[in-house]
Amino acid sequence: QVQLVESGGGLVQAGGSLRLSCAASGRTFSDYTMGWFRQAPGKEREFVACISSSAATYYADSVKGRFTVSRDNDKNTVFLQISSLKPEDTAVYYCAQSKDRFQPMGSLGREVGFWGQGTLVTVSS
Repeated sequence: QVQLVESGGGLVQAGGSLRLSCAASGRTFSDYTMGWFRQAPGKEREFVACISSSAATYYADSVKGRFTVSRDNDKNTVFLQISSLKPEDTAVYYCAQSKDRFQPMGSLGREVGFWGQGTLVTVSS
């Protein structure tokens, strides 16, 4: 049984930073692409970033240069360092794992096999 547990969300002022973590269990973590999505109030869930099993990274245009995704395969954990936060970054941030081993993750989330429960990030102006 795959479990993804996010942590690190909270309330932060605009311009601040947070580090989100997602601890995974249940499968060989290093074989799977890990991703982050977010859902703002009243909006659809959107892709933020992902990191492949080979540590290749991809970002949504809206977060490039401000967010950094990384992984620690020894700790079965994926991270999202979010900096220069803006009020429009306010959202629930979800961790995701690809369905299949070595499978890329697209921005529509169709390749996602498992989701975390989400962690709320609130950015005040």
